Amino acid sequence: MIALVDYGAGNLTSVRKALTALGSDFLVPSTPEECRRARGLIVPGVGHFEATAALDQPWRDAIGDRVRAGVPLFGICVGMQWLFEGSDEAPDVAGLSVITGRITRLQGNAAQRLKVPHVGWNSLDFTGRGARLLRGLSTGAQVYFTHSYAAPVTPECAASTTHANTFSSVVERDNVFGVQFHPEKSSEAGLRILHNFLEVCGGC
Repeated sequence: MIALVDYGAGNLTSVRKALTALGSDFLVPSTPEECRRARGLIVPGVGHFEATAALDQPWRDAIGDRVRAGVPLFGICVGMQWLFEGSDEAPDVAGLSVITGRITRLQGNAAQRLKVPHVGWNSLDFTGRGARLLRGLSTGAQVYFTHSYAAPVTPECAASTTHANTFSSVVERDNVFGVQFHPEKSSEAGLRILHNFLEVCGGC
């Protein structure tokens, strides 16, 4: 059973549909304690980083305990940003801090007509780490983004993307995974990534 964490800002409907299409059993936990029986956790998200403040200490403890127990955790968009220490979008809201680094705003580039927010399809440039999340895909795969803030390129970066700035679009370390884009809206490439995460969790 996959726990799909709802903190009031996630795009749960489209993620639900993608998991259903992949044949995965999932639940939307109403209490932190329900996370403790999940074999995988997904934290989706759209919108402002401040919304993650709803994941208060009991939720952070439950999710953190599962991660320390080796249960895979997958953050999507703002959910990926929450894996880091914090974001300049909401300086007073702490991230989960399972990955070192801070989220910053994309700068854009007027000369290249690159605006912020970054919305639309863009490519994944693999770093060559052999990430489990990217199995079956090739560098240059196209996925769908919609965001104004992004993660730095850190040792956990499995793929980067450039939109004026180069940022981490896929991160992976041990049992912690994250993508800045929306796999549930990224056609076959996105479904492959979700499938790969489910495989890490022990299959659908």
